[in-house]
Amino acid sequence: MRILFFLLVCLLFADAAFAHGVTSGDKGYISEISGVHMIPFIYLGAKHMMTGYDHLLFLFGVIFFLYRLKDVTIYVTLFAVGHVITLLSGVLMEISISAYIIDAIIGFSVVYKALDNMGAFQRWFGFQPNTKAATFIFGLFHGFGLATKILDYELPADGLLANLIFFNVGVEIGQILALVGILIAITYWRKSGSFIRHAYSANAFMMLLGFLLMGYQITGYIVS
Repeated sequence: MRILFFLLVCLLFADAAFAHGVTSGDKGYISEISGVHMIPFIYLGAKHMMTGYDHLLFLFGVIFFLYRLKDVTIYVTLFAVGHVITLLSGVLMEISISAYIIDAIIGFSVVYKALDNMGAFQRWFGFQPNTKAATFIFGLFHGFGLATKILDYELPADGLLANLIFFNVGVEIGQILALVGILIAITYWRKSGSFIRHAYSANAFMMLLGFLLMGYQITGYIVS
């Protein structure tokens, strides 16, 4: 958690504080190529997922209390299906939505999942939202977030669909690699007595990070 907080601080105070988009190196490379390119787009997809702190925070929250591999697979699959749908449709249909607004919603998804893990909805409203449906719905918004990144590349029409598929393959590879790391860490943590004692605090901290991500994106939208 300290590492996640440090990475977030680095993100918030980066030189391009409110720049939203892809790195100039990646964008320059993509703008100079045409046709189908499998390896570059798989790499870019994996890179975006592995460095997508908001996506990883949400996944961390989703699997926080999932102990069976079957349940982890179901929830991660729902999330993946959601972001595949909007990733492909968002780019192919050129749906233009402010990246800041989408990423603010993604930040809210982190807040939502933290509150869900803390049992807040049952205490406040007396009901439990459908966790599977929520995971799928927020997966749709996360997919739009990825679509805004791809639209930033200004991809040529030649080979667009194939390249999008390869990008999504890279996203799934990155997601699996990140998920494996998260599962190893959280499984090790669960074996200690501190997991139950600090579960509430960990989710409260995750909620704070979600609010910070929301504030960062909303501020970026206002000043952009």
